[in-house]
Amino acid sequence: MNEPSNIAASLPALAARFPDRIAMRCPGTRGPDGFARFDLTLTYRDLDARSDAIAAGLAMRGIGRGTRTVVMVRPSPEFFLLMFALFKAGAVPVLVDPGIDKRALKQCLDEAQPEAFIGIPLAHVARVLLGWAKSARTRITTGARAWLADATLAQVERDGAHAGSQLAATQPDDVAAILFTSGSTGVPKGVVYRHRHFVAQIAMLRDAFGIEAGGVDLPTFPPFALFDPALGLTSIIPDMDPTKPALADPRRLHDAIARFGVDQLFGSPALMAVLANFGAPLPTVKRVTSAGAPVPAGVVETMRSLLPEDAQFWTPYGATECLPVAVIEGRELQSTRAATETGAGTCVGRAVAPNDVRIIAITDEPIAQWRDAAEVADGVVGEITVAGPTATDTYFNRDAQTRAAKIRERLADGSERIVHRMGDVGYFDAQGRLWFCGRKTHRVETAEGPLYTEQVEPVFNTHPQVRRTALVGVGVMGAQHPVLCAELAATVDAREWPRVERELREIGARHPHTVRIERFLRHPKFPVDIRHNAKIGREKLAVWAAEQG
Repeated sequence: MNEPSNIAASLPALAARFPDRIAMRCPGTRGPDGFARFDLTLTYRDLDARSDAIAAGLAMRGIGRGTRTVVMVRPSPEFFLLMFALFKAGAVPVLVDPGIDKRALKQCLDEAQPEAFIGIPLAHVARVLLGWAKSARTRITTGARAWLADATLAQVERDGAHAGSQLAATQPDDVAAILFTSGSTGVPKGVVYRHRHFVAQIAMLRDAFGIEAGGVDLPTFPPFALFDPALGLTSIIPDMDPTKPALADPRRLHDAIARFGVDQLFGSPALMAVLANFGAPLPTVKRVTSAGAPVPAGVVETMRSLLPEDAQFWTPYGATECLPVAVIEGRELQSTRAATETGAGTCVGRAVAPNDVRIIAITDEPIAQWRDAAEVADGVVGEITVAGPTATDTYFNRDAQTRAAKIRERLADGSERIVHRMGDVGYFDAQGRLWFCGRKTHRVETAEGPLYTEQVEPVFNTHPQVRRTALVGVGVMGAQHPVLCAELAATVDAREWPRVERELREIGARHPHTVRIERFLRHPKFPVDIRHNAKIGREKLAVWAAEQG
């Protein structure tokens, strides 16, 4: 009998082979020095046996194969036990970032039409007061008593304690999870992950980065910690708020890295900036992976200097809908810095096998069939598309968005595959490397032609007294006026703006992508997305710029 297609399928074998190996350490009590003791641990035996018990207890309450189940639990042993239990049960966890706008969060939960709701006590209070997930008939809390819920997670685990191995015979095309995007360009969409997408993701990440079992990982974005057991890694869950990586305390991160010999870590560009600015060496770390937005060249350079000489700094390119798409290592990325700072865009490397990455002419209209898409030549900026084993095929209850993002392609053998439109623009260079030029919705369509954020902003970001810039368009598409919004570095007084503006104009006059920009505005603090703290809220900035007259 074939093993089920399931991210949890490797747990029983790992538990049998390495029963006492630590699968996860989570922050717990604090010592007198203020640092977490990480006294909440799960061995592979614990993770497998306890997730079996929870899966069995969930089944007794009607949460089984195909049951859409909202999960609102903080990074903790309960979160990881629960997620693996849901995967084993064949249920469909629904993950929505709790930091998004509450109105958008309610819309997401309404769209998901969940049949069960599992959360911390505060999530259940919000569920009742704000009318979240009214379709959920089964409600479970991680709290000590079943207030506003039908049962506690501890009760669920006790009820299933002696049920034995639990692993539903899930098939590759069965829905495995619904993961809502960060919503940085609108209301978050529920990305439908099938079991084959998770299984392929693990294989592609392992092969792309040369990951071997036995390593110790610090995943600062909790969902990525779910991959670690399948890769045979030990996860050290960091002592930080995962929704606010820019505010992470670098001392706490360094304490965990040094104490447990962390040799690999994952984080957003904002988290990398925290470590880079702290400036302390990371002698045990052999592999760093940063995703979610382009990593500033200066951050890459600093991080490389803090790592051992033989360490690797990877920046995979992708999205919730398809990851990984392409990867580039820090040394090569540094070699492209000069091109980025003169308007070439950001090099995101080469496609990860077996992805088929192609560039098509930019259009905002849906494309039903690949034969109707117009591929462009190398060097020409267009929309990035990808077909591959991790390319998801639909959004949950979002037919219009699915039509806008998915193209069906018939292959020579008569089979059909989905091509995902990344919503990003870019091009291939003569060496076959992919260059990212920005989000399609962020392009500025002037009367003289389009301007792309990632070909404009890095040029101005070279100014030493500018923290970051954002290109926005004011007016009607096709006749927009480009405006450069600038946020000064924290140490620069706002009274310095007239001088800085003059110098930005001088920089812009030197490059073809920036010479057309005539309007510069200082903004006190850019709006950013909640998940990565790195993606700029350009839609809000565009409205603000228009209001400035």
